[in-house]
Amino acid sequence: MKKTPVIVIVGPTAVGKTKTGIELAKAFDGEIVSGDSVQVYRGMDIGSAKVTVEEAGGVPHHLIDICDPDEAMSVAKFQRLARAAIDDIYSRGKVPIVVGGTGLYIRAILYDYEFTERPVDTELRAALEAEAEAHGAEALHDRLRGLDPRRADIIHPNNVRRVIRALEVALSGDEQAMDSAPSEHYDYKLFVLHADRDVLYERINHRVDLMIEAGLIEEVERLLSAGYRETQALRAIGYKEVVPYLDGNMTRERMTETLKQHTRQFAKRQLTWFRHQFDGIWVDMGKKSFELSYKNIYDEVEEFFRKFRLFERDID
Repeated sequence: MKKTPVIVIVGPTAVGKTKTGIELAKAFDGEIVSGDSVQVYRGMDIGSAKVTVEEAGGVPHHLIDICDPDEAMSVAKFQRLARAAIDDIYSRGKVPIVVGGTGLYIRAILYDYEFTERPVDTELRAALEAEAEAHGAEALHDRLRGLDPRRADIIHPNNVRRVIRALEVALSGDEQAMDSAPSEHYDYKLFVLHADRDVLYERINHRVDLMIEAGLIEEVERLLSAGYRETQALRAIGYKEVVPYLDGNMTRERMTETLKQHTRQFAKRQLTWFRHQFDGIWVDMGKKSFELSYKNIYDEVEEFFRKFRLFERDID
């Protein structure tokens, strides 16, 4: 079976994934498939660092703005949509380039995850929520580790909702969203972009300032006015921190610092996840200029295409 070639760019927030993906798409006649769990939502632009028309430079992007914030987006649904987009891109003679920081979504594309549909056990969920309230998030996470160490390694203790969902799966005996081996559908070259902590944290802090200047607070206010307060989408980093400020329970300065802190912590978790879950080429985007870092990626991609002879046309 002839495999579809896919270029994959992952990394923490603010490391330079968007620019890298766009430059590769321009160089190799490609199109971008977003691997971000927040950019799928319409109206959530600034807080998710969604690519702008100017930044895209004419490069088509897929799986952005495909649902409203109150619509459910599961890993299974994302897998179906992303694989369909990749197949469509390749069928038109273009190069599929997956770019994003949501590791589980991207892994679901590249690995053969199998999903089981089952109804929510409302009594079990209520009991787990009560347990978290009574004993704390760490205790609930410790329980998950005892049942499923693998999932515990990739879910942060403070993400109580994900811990509860993982416990529901573990306690029910389902093997939901488990992968066995890389998908036979793809030949992929994966790059993990990274930077020294100080460099990355400085970029994150600067990005948060730019987001607020660009209208992040107003964006969250519009989402709340539209009735999306209780949605899972509004619990994403970049949005949940602004809500207390708009409710009058936090100063603007405290909100800004909290958002920066949460984003830095998230970037650290992303790098840990990528280190354990992906076997890829790590590219330092901090010490060198973008042009030098990008050249290393370009050379690897070009060699990938030549080695596997994936295209009839000459990429020169």
